[in-house]
Amino acid sequence: MRTRLLTIAVVLLPWAPAAAHHSFEVEYDPKKPIEAAGVISKVEWTNPHMRVYVDVTDEKGVVTTWNLELGSPNSVLRRGWKRSDLQIGEKVTFKGFGGRKILTRAVADAITLSDGRAFTGASGAPDIARPQ
Repeated sequence: MRTRLLTIAVVLLPWAPAAAHHSFEVEYDPKKPIEAAGVISKVEWTNPHMRVYVDVTDEKGVVTTWNLELGSPNSVLRRGWKRSDLQIGEKVTFKGFGGRKILTRAVADAITLSDGRAFTGASGAPDIARPQ
């Protein structure tokens, strides 16, 4: 019995991360495109998804921190980003798709730095979310 349980665990364990991964449309709404500008307040180069936090100030002076999800750090680096590109205090603009439940959360499809460099496609958002 013990050997059988161990065998089952060894066979199923590698699939656990894949089964736990969420689909785009569970977390984000392709009908809620967002675009804003702000200042980077935090960057997390962590798996499975990198996160960039951007403080956006509205016309009344109220600051809202957006939690932007990107792909894995490896996928972001393969697209030409460097860890030094996203610095706290850097002014950026971003485009993406808003969260379904958490309204200040978004999947970032593009982040443009103050020097004009734009990084796109690192979010994992499916093509169905992007206008053709």
